[in-house]
Amino acid sequence: MAQKRGNMKNRTMMQYFEWYLPKNRLHWKRCEVQAEELSKAGINMVWLPPAYKGAAGDASVGYDVYDTYDLGEFNQKGTVETKYGSKEEYLRAVAAFQKHGIAVLADIVLNHKMGADSTENVEVVEECATDRNKDISEKQQIAAWTRFDFPGRGDKYSAFHWNASHFSGTDWDDAGKKGGIFRFEGKIWNRDTDTENGNYDYLMGADLDMDNREVVEELINWGKWYFDTVHMDGFRLDAVKHISFDFYLEWLKRMREHTHTELFTVGEYWSKETERLTHYLDATEHSLSLFDVPLHFHFLTAATSDGNYDMSKIFEDTLTGVDPEHAVTFVDNHDTQPGQALYSFIPAWFKPIAYALILLRNVGVPCVFYGDYYGIPHDRVAPVRELKTLLKIRECYAYGEEKLYLDDTSLIGFTRLGDEEHPGSGIAVLCTDSISGTKKMYVGERFAGKKMIDAMNGVEAPVVIGKDGFGEFRVNGGSVSVWVTEEVGEILYTELE
Repeated sequence: MAQKRGNMKNRTMMQYFEWYLPKNRLHWKRCEVQAEELSKAGINMVWLPPAYKGAAGDASVGYDVYDTYDLGEFNQKGTVETKYGSKEEYLRAVAAFQKHGIAVLADIVLNHKMGADSTENVEVVEECATDRNKDISEKQQIAAWTRFDFPGRGDKYSAFHWNASHFSGTDWDDAGKKGGIFRFEGKIWNRDTDTENGNYDYLMGADLDMDNREVVEELINWGKWYFDTVHMDGFRLDAVKHISFDFYLEWLKRMREHTHTELFTVGEYWSKETERLTHYLDATEHSLSLFDVPLHFHFLTAATSDGNYDMSKIFEDTLTGVDPEHAVTFVDNHDTQPGQALYSFIPAWFKPIAYALILLRNVGVPCVFYGDYYGIPHDRVAPVRELKTLLKIRECYAYGEEKLYLDDTSLIGFTRLGDEEHPGSGIAVLCTDSISGTKKMYVGERFAGKKMIDAMNGVEAPVVIGKDGFGEFRVNGGSVSVWVTEEVGEILYTELE
C-alpha cells in the first residue's frame, strides 16, 4: 500500500534532538515547553528520539535498544527515567506537540537489541567483516549476550522473553572476550538487505532474526501497544537497509490496519547511491518515504570544493530529483554531526544555502536539525541564524508554481509565483558557491512594478520587477539571497524581531 501523500508539500519537520543533549532527564519537559514556540516558527512535524530504555541507561541516546516496553517507567539499567525523562513526561510532550498542531514521529529501532540480562552458549560461525557471505572459522561455541528477561519490568505489557533463537548473530564472545561477526548456527543472514559488505543484515548487538515468525509477531504486537500508549502520528524507521526489505512492508500494513490512520513514515537508508533508495522504495511498494542521503552528500561536496562544484547538478541523481514524492530532505542529523560515526557535517557557510534549497522549493518534506536550530554546545557549533527567517518564509510565502534556473555551474536559483490563498506569497531565491552575480528570473506579471528585497539582508539594493514579470536578482559571493516584496519584508522584520 503506497503511503498517502496528502498535503505533503506544506509539512515541515524538525529532528528534535542531537547526540550530545545533556543527560539531565529534562528533554521531554523541554519538548512540552517549546511546543508552542515551534508551532509559531513554522514547524508542524517533529521526529523525537527513541523513547525506550537503552543498554546505557540514562546515558543512552536510544539506539542501543534494551527494552522497547520501558518508556522510562521501570528501574532497569540503573535508572527509571531515560536520558530524556519519564514515561509520563514523554506522553505529555507528545500531547503538547499535537495540541499545537505538530505531528509526532516516533523513532523505531528494531534491527538489534543490546544490554542482555545474561549469556547463552551458542554454536556460531565467524564471518568476514568485509564479506558477510564468507566464513572465516569452523563451527565454534561462544557465550552470547542473548537472554532478555527484563527483571525490572517482569511480564508487564508483554510476557515475551528473548533468547538466542530470536537472533541471527552477534558481535561479542563473552567466553573468549573476543569481538567479531558471529552468525548463529542454523541461521542465515536476511538476503533482501543492502549488499554492502556482501550482505549488510548484521549491524550491531544481537541481530533480530526477521525469518523467525515469533519475532515478527512480537514486533507487530509491540507496535500496536506502542501506538495505543503514545498515539503518535507516524514513524522514523532506523537502519532499514539492515533489515529484510519485506519486514516493514508487513509491519506498516499491520500498524495502519490497527490504527486506521496514515502514519506518515520515513526510513533511514544510509547510502549515497540513489538507485539503492529507489530499489528499496519499489521493494516496499512505496509504503514509506526515505531521507535523501544523496542530496546531503551533494551539499557536502558543494561546500568543500572551493567553488569548483557544478551547482547546476545539485539535485541530479538524488531522491528529490527522481522521486520527490517520497523524499525527506535534510542538511544534517545526529549521525552526521561532529564526533559521530557518519560524520559529514555541512560547513557553516553553506548551511543557509542548503536550507534555502530544501525549505523553499515545492518538492520533498524538509527536515530541520535540532543542532542547526539551537546549536551544539558540546562542539561549540552556533545556530544557523538564517533558519528562523527561512522557516517563516516557507510557512507563509513559498507557494505557487515553481520556475527553476539551474543553468549555471555556480549561480543557480528558482522562483515561486505565489497564489491567491496566501497573501504576499511569491519569492525568488538565488545562491552561489563562489563569486557574486545576477540572474534574470521570472516571478510573474502580478509583481510588475513592485519592489522586492533580500530577506537575508545580504543585498541592500531592492529589485523592481518589470512589466514582463522578470527581475534582475543579485546574490553576494558564497551565499543565498531570498527575495520577497517590500511589504512582506516589513512583516518578517516585525515578526522575527
